[in-house]
Amino acid sequence: MRLGLRVFFGFFLIAGLSAVLLLKVFLAEVKPSVREVMEDLMVDTAHLLAEVAADEMAAGPPTPDGRLAGQLQRYVKREVDVTIWGLRKQSLDLRIYVTDAAGHVVLDSGQPSAVGQDYSQWNDVARTLRGDYGARASPYRAGDDRSTVLVVAAPVVKDGRALGVVSVSKPVASVQRFIDRAERRVFWAGAALLTASLVVGVAVTLWLVATVRRLRRYATQVQAGQNLAPPDVPGELGELAHAMDDMRRRLEGREQLEHDVRALTHELKSPLAALRASGELLQEDLPPADRQRFAAQVLDQTARLQTLVERVLALSQLEAQLGPGERQRLTLADWADAQLQRQAPRLAQRGLTVAWTERAPAAVDADAALLELAFSNLLVNAIDFAPPGSTLELAVSSTAGTARLSVRDHGPGVPAAGFPQLGKRFFSTARPGSLVKGSGLGLAIARRVAELHAGRLAFEAAGPGLRVTLVLPASR
Repeated sequence: MRLGLRVFFGFFLIAGLSAVLLLKVFLAEVKPSVREVMEDLMVDTAHLLAEVAADEMAAGPPTPDGRLAGQLQRYVKREVDVTIWGLRKQSLDLRIYVTDAAGHVVLDSGQPSAVGQDYSQWNDVARTLRGDYGARASPYRAGDDRSTVLVVAAPVVKDGRALGVVSVSKPVASVQRFIDRAERRVFWAGAALLTASLVVGVAVTLWLVATVRRLRRYATQVQAGQNLAPPDVPGELGELAHAMDDMRRRLEGREQLEHDVRALTHELKSPLAALRASGELLQEDLPPADRQRFAAQVLDQTARLQTLVERVLALSQLEAQLGPGERQRLTLADWADAQLQRQAPRLAQRGLTVAWTERAPAAVDADAALLELAFSNLLVNAIDFAPPGSTLELAVSSTAGTARLSVRDHGPGVPAAGFPQLGKRFFSTARPGSLVKGSGLGLAIARRVAELHAGRLAFEAAGPGLRVTLVLPASR
């Protein structure tokens, strides 16, 4: 299973279970909480009525035509039509009954009336007469929990003498609408919270997966040989990316150093052997012409060594860079004309001419020094492989979003098997008319400069010859 699905399912499981448990707890608490509030209000009502009934009961048992009985009858007959927080109430639901000190009902607002019945064994009356808090919950209809009636009582006391009990009852069904509405609101609020949690979970999962994919894409590109900076990722993943990049650079540096030492040693063998041979011969008594020839060979091999060292240093510096320096806008064709002037002596020495096959007005934003280093190496490489008296072809073209500067020689070209290796350090083919190979560092330098500018170096068999193209992002 993919990482994103694992994270999402884990988050969904945690959020879902948490939401279900919280909803069950809230919903389980709604009904008891409403009943507790209702009981609290009924206690206040019972004590208030007990005070109202105290004076009349002190004078004797209440009668059906007495003041308290009339008040209860008028209460029962009152009409009410009010809206409480969006719910309509059209009936008064309190039942009030009064018992004497022996527990017999003397007044009752309910229908049918319980006057005369013995309620002394009911918990509300019995406990109140004993001086305790009297309350009970009884089902009005057997087997129907929704018909439960809550009853609370308060003692009727006058001058320290217990005269009886006032009981107030209210069916739980009268507040069931409020309970149902509260449960619905809690349910939908919980559902909304769960949905929001899942949305956040999906967002976090997508962000995490996108970040991991960026790291994977970076690792794949680095594995393919691209020298890229680690992606800018916040948090521990960003620290991991930089740590991996540091480790990669150290490992690559060690491997590259071993490879470069072996390749450089191989490249140094030929000029050093030629220098040693020429030096040994110069120690002997030679004719002036031979001495001049061997001395020229010493200078030639020394220059070759110097060029090799300079290119190795230049490539090492380029590979340590993560991007170009100060950029400036350059029109490629005009800029290339100026660079050709610097190679004029070398071109004249080989009898080469330069011909433009295309001069598009393409421009780039580039580090001029790095671009000059790349183009000069391309020119030197083309000059070395071009037959004397031939023509070098230059072209500047543009495509959607890119500018292309190409150099073509009419030399022997490169075998098809060698194309994948072009641009790698220390890979080269023999120069025309000689078994001497170059170091391959010129094309490697040009390739690295192109990469620093988010471009590339392209190679094409020109038949005869080779066309090398520097592809760079065009200026906007």
